[in-house]
Amino acid sequence: MGGRGWARAWLSGRGVAERAGAAERADELPGSVLFACTQNALRSPTAEALMKYLHGRRVYVQSAGVRPNPIDPFVIAVLDEIGIDLSGHRPRAFDDLEDDYFDLVISLSPEAHHRAVELTRTGACAIEFWPVLDPSLTEGSRETRLDAYRTFRDDLLARLRRRFPLPGAPVLG
Repeated sequence: MGGRGWARAWLSGRGVAERAGAAERADELPGSVLFACTQNALRSPTAEALMKYLHGRRVYVQSAGVRPNPIDPFVIAVLDEIGIDLSGHRPRAFDDLEDDYFDLVISLSPEAHHRAVELTRTGACAIEFWPVLDPSLTEGSRETRLDAYRTFRDDLLARLRRRFPLPGAPVLG
């Protein structure tokens, strides 16, 4: 994995000092965020899609998994309900990342958190662990399972809004 090439291009016009503290302050957006989970099939691609939905190109966002698997069809369905198309997502492993420099890595599973620590060991990168329930473990009818995925989506969206408020929006506690 290369240096900071894409990050510098993406963050052109932002100073190093500005980037350094961005991940630590909820009222500022980091320049780049990596969401990580175990399979990059549900939790981290959802977080990536929701972050892009909220902030567009203001933040460079990617997702990766420890052991990538195909995207979960239930998450495609519940994101489609709010106008987000995740059907084109291609699962990616940590080793598939174009670069290993991010201002912030948010891990969504314990296994991904361990991998994120390894990834960032030599860099100045903030890491946050957001343990979230895996809705794919829900059993029952299709509607019961979809309700679990909707709850997951809505909870994650609320957490993203609290952590990365929209410009001009009040910071939610």
